Amino acid sequence: MECRGKNEDDELELEFRRICDGARFTSSKVKLEVVFADKKSNAAGLQLADLMARPIGMSVLKPDQPNRAVDIIRPKLMRVNGRITGWGLKCFP
Repeated sequence: MECRGKNEDDELELEFRRICDGARFTSSKVKLEVVFADKKSNAAGLQLADLMARPIGMSVLKPDQPNRAVDIIRPKLMRVNGRITGWGLKCFP
C-alpha cells in the first residue's frame, strides 16, 4: 500500500488487519501482511491499482454515472456463476 500519512496509514493497517482476521467479511482468516511503500517508489503495481481503484470505487458509489474505465475493467474481474460481486469485486464498509 502507498503511504499517505501517519494517521491514515495507522487506520488503514488496523482495517486491513481486521479484514485479514475475518472480522469484516468472512469468518476465515487470511494470511497477508501489510507493507507500505513510499509514494516516491513509483511502483508499477501501485500505479495499476490507482488506475483501477478510482473507477471501480466510483462505479460502486455512483452506479448510474457512465464510467468507461469500468466498462473496460469489468470483463476482466473474476466471476462465479456469472456473478462478480463477492468474487471479483468485494466492497467493504
